[in-house]
Amino acid sequence: MSSRREGQETTTPLKQQEKQQEQEEEEDDERGTWHSKWDYFLSLSGLAIGLGNVWRFPYLCYKNGGGAFLVPYLIMLALVGLPLYLLETGVGQFSSGSPVTIYRVCPLFKGIGIAATLARMYLETYYSVVVSYPLVFLYNLVGIGLPWATCDNTWNTDNCSQLVLENNTDQEISTHTRSPADEFFHYQILNISSGVEEAGGFVLPVVLGTVFVWILVFLSIFKGIRVTGKLVWFTVTFPFVMLLILFLRGVTLPGALDGIYYYVYPDFKKLARLQVWGDAASQIFFSLGAGGGALVSLGSYNKFRYNCLRNAYIVPVLNSATSIFAGFVVFSVLGFMAHQTGIPVEKVTTGGPALAFITYPEAVSMMPMAQLWAVLFFTMLFFLGIDSIFAEMESMVLTVTDAFPRLRHARTWVTLAFCVGLCLVALSCCTKVSVKFVVGEGVGRLIRDIQMMTGKVVPYFWYITWLAVTPSVLAFIFVNIFARSSPVSYRGVEFPAWAQALGWVIAATSMLTAPLYALSFLVCGSAGSFHKRLSTGLRPSDDWGPGQERFKSLWSEYCSRNALRHRLLHPGPPADQDYQPKHVEELQTCERLIGGGVEQEEAKICQV
Repeated sequence: MSSRREGQETTTPLKQQEKQQEQEEEEDDERGTWHSKWDYFLSLSGLAIGLGNVWRFPYLCYKNGGGAFLVPYLIMLALVGLPLYLLETGVGQFSSGSPVTIYRVCPLFKGIGIAATLARMYLETYYSVVVSYPLVFLYNLVGIGLPWATCDNTWNTDNCSQLVLENNTDQEISTHTRSPADEFFHYQILNISSGVEEAGGFVLPVVLGTVFVWILVFLSIFKGIRVTGKLVWFTVTFPFVMLLILFLRGVTLPGALDGIYYYVYPDFKKLARLQVWGDAASQIFFSLGAGGGALVSLGSYNKFRYNCLRNAYIVPVLNSATSIFAGFVVFSVLGFMAHQTGIPVEKVTTGGPALAFITYPEAVSMMPMAQLWAVLFFTMLFFLGIDSIFAEMESMVLTVTDAFPRLRHARTWVTLAFCVGLCLVALSCCTKVSVKFVVGEGVGRLIRDIQMMTGKVVPYFWYITWLAVTPSVLAFIFVNIFARSSPVSYRGVEFPAWAQALGWVIAATSMLTAPLYALSFLVCGSAGSFHKRLSTGLRPSDDWGPGQERFKSLWSEYCSRNALRHRLLHPGPPADQDYQPKHVEELQTCERLIGGGVEQEEAKICQV
């Protein structure tokens, strides 16, 4: 009887909170939250794991010392990848904000969010065209045999040869021998013109493939994460299955071990080169999708109490492990190709799109049941690429709907406008010619906010990396990129001056957004003396805090109990331990209720 009475006393307060809980769910529904932690995890994985894991990392590893390259790569993972991942997803979760609205914490830097959004818009225009290439390959696989297996096709030239396959990417195409796969990609898929001055017409298969990509993107994201979160269960897991199948096939081919040897054999002397460390840092930064806003957007859909610390470890490590594993898939086949042609592995090794669309297809054409392996490979490439577009486009739509909340009910039209607009711009890439935050809030405030949100003490590792190490490495990446920049060329042909200038103009529209916005804020966006305007721009605005109203009062109370010594110092554990045990106690109460068979409606509070 006493236990029964205790159960009634426990469930009665829950019934009294049902109405409040329903109101909270309505608030979440207006913007959306993840249905499950697995939807969030797979979406993050789809963003991070893309085409670069297959065509960029394996070549970088081989070029920069083989197995020795893993030393700087894993160091950069710890010093750059993990801290940035937690920073962006944690801030997004805490503020329930978009890449632009999170800068309420530091209004002067809001232009950085705008610049990141513009940069991603430019990226998605040409990236969507690249994702369409596997579809065009699959279309050309209809029929008997592989169209790039011989030189007996209408698109082949006198330079085509099946006997010699050399790495001639730095030579002129009209004067050197080319493989059948090389000519198929350039003359059948791209239908490439002789130069950037000769625009030519549209390449119809690529146009149709690009339009299909954008139709699929629209249908996948116009309803928000409740649809995308389920779709990624297939689009993310399928490439992993394909990678495993291709790996098992690759390692059983003759010559596979020779290729793997070239991939993993360590050359520690190369670690003395600054370029090797720059390549490792750049690969980590760009592979994880840091700085573009998508991590912030995906994190903003989490429930406020979600443990974001966990995925800050898991997803970056999974991304790096996939890159390393993909290297075994690629180099086992390159070793087989070298074995079949009698050409050394280093001569058949390429990086970038050439690896995915020329070298690997050439190697596949030498396998038994070549058409099957080609279908699996290009299907895998398509899904690897489309996942990243899902996340990036979700971020762009969220940026608009968060900036203009009235448009949340018109999300379908906002999504359609983005997809149609970017698709039209992407068609220009289908012609024959086409080839912050820690400074403002302070690391102490950031750590205090995450501790309040998760109920866990943030280790000093994150504090040290956020305060000094990661910003230093990011500055190194920035300087390294500009120091190694050179005039853009393709296949040994340098683009004319006007094309180079056009590229810089497009880049400047994004890069100059941040300083121009900061200047406009200091001149027109605030009042008072220059010092006062600068101070206002570097301090959180009045509406900064948890994005969900029901947590703002809790946050204010927590901050008053845990005043900072300085905004750049680690706050340490909470001043009083009431907050964290209360959080744990609520969870334990929920476990008892659910374990005791309490109806789901009466235990809704357990799901907050």
